[in-house]
Amino acid sequence: MTLRRYRQIREVLDRRQPDLTVLMDRVSKPFNLSAIPRTCDAVGVFEAQTVAPEGPVRADLTASGGSSKWVPLHVYGSLEEGLNAVRARGMQLVAADNAAGARDFREIDDTLPTAMILGPELYGPRPDAPGEMDHHVAIPMGGMVESLNVSAANAVLLFEAQCQRQAAGFYDEPRLDADTYWRTLFRWAYPHLARYCDSRGLPYPRLCESDGSLLDPLPEGWTEADGQPG
Repeated sequence: MTLRRYRQIREVLDRRQPDLTVLMDRVSKPFNLSAIPRTCDAVGVFEAQTVAPEGPVRADLTASGGSSKWVPLHVYGSLEEGLNAVRARGMQLVAADNAAGARDFREIDDTLPTAMILGPELYGPRPDAPGEMDHHVAIPMGGMVESLNVSAANAVLLFEAQCQRQAAGFYDEPRLDADTYWRTLFRWAYPHLARYCDSRGLPYPRLCESDGSLLDPLPEGWTEADGQPG
């Protein structure tokens, strides 16, 4: 890993927002499942969520732009499970839909811990979703169509959140807790070595803060065949 690469990783991590996420409900098209995390990466979302009762989701690699490496996607078996998970983290639930009484998306305070709840563009989030949403928001449409594609709507909502958070100084200093920050830094900087350590329950070697070099010896048993670090 070069010093330039290490500094780029640090700069991106410094802007990650642990209290901003999206929860996708019934978003099944591979393109959307990839385009949404790509936008998450662009605005600094730390991790994304999706509901997939039938198991692992399939993404479109072209649309993802490699974002799966940088934005973990947590999969839940039900919408109730996903909502409970983000609620437990103290997030307000903002459902993107065109329901009667939905507010303009720009009226919501996105500097609060926020989970955007997204569904297919024809339906929006499930109307019988367990629990009560804190807000229903809509994107004003000036044409003949009633809604945007879900990945486009996600981009509009998240870039508004980014704008609000930039104005509030949320991107000016790291917001991840120290342990999460350094473990993520190691995984991004040394992905093969991180997987090796994880599979064996080994602690990560310490990193030099200034240049990202390893301060500890490589784990016992690590060989070139296990993959090149970095």
